[in-house]
Amino acid sequence: MKKVGHGGTLDPLATGVLPIAVGRATRLLQFLPTQKEYYAQVRFGMQTTTDDLEGEIIRDNPVPNLTLEEITPLLKDFLGQIKQIPPAYSAIQQDGKRLYDLARAGIAVDVPERTVEIHEIEVINWYPGEYPELTLRIACGSGTYIRAIARDIGEKLKIGGTLASLQRTLSCNLCIENSLTFAEIETQIQNQTFTPIPPDTCLNHLLPISLAPDLAQRWRQGQKIPLSLEDSLTSPENVRVYQTEPDFLGIGELIPTETGELLIPKTVIQPSN
Repeated sequence: MKKVGHGGTLDPLATGVLPIAVGRATRLLQFLPTQKEYYAQVRFGMQTTTDDLEGEIIRDNPVPNLTLEEITPLLKDFLGQIKQIPPAYSAIQQDGKRLYDLARAGIAVDVPERTVEIHEIEVINWYPGEYPELTLRIACGSGTYIRAIARDIGEKLKIGGTLASLQRTLSCNLCIENSLTFAEIETQIQNQTFTPIPPDTCLNHLLPISLAPDLAQRWRQGQKIPLSLEDSLTSPENVRVYQTEPDFLGIGELIPTETGELLIPKTVIQPSN
């Protein structure tokens, strides 16, 4: 396979869903939905250089008396659009260099603040002890650093916090229950039973447009197709384009005009014959 791409990296210690596209489907990665969901284990009484257990401990303060009741009211501060400073050890680029490369070289940098969106935070489990741990389910938008949330909850409590473990359970409309491990993929390939999921599986957040065979052929050749939809558009919108479902052709853009809509090819997965 000449082309392979993925729908979002995972931290070195994280596990879970990693959407992988092969062949022409790599061209669809830019259109995937951005919402993700994680199960995060936060450890209190400790802070590290990387905001997870991979880094050096810079704060060690056992808190055996910490209770869940002290933490729960703080979680609402992390809902909605929030300002977040990503970890110093992250893949964000500054002046053309990755922050983790600068941090490993001992170069201090001011990590730029960013706005991220948290849709849900749910308490799953609480484990008291010298270094108590809290399991959270977090649904969020792209660019969110769960390590930063763990760190910032600890900061609000003034006791330190770090990420003990992280599992991504949802990414790009793909859930962990329907995912394969690399070992399972290897076995299926050896047994010649591996079948990639259809490329439009992750795109059901986009409106489907079905074209008659003659219009579909013209669209696949790069032509703009005039349409008249029941519900008129007020702004351009990306759509899934089919000849007849499930014959997925690619991604188009609907442009509102004075007489209706214009369907423009953006990414054609099935070129014309």
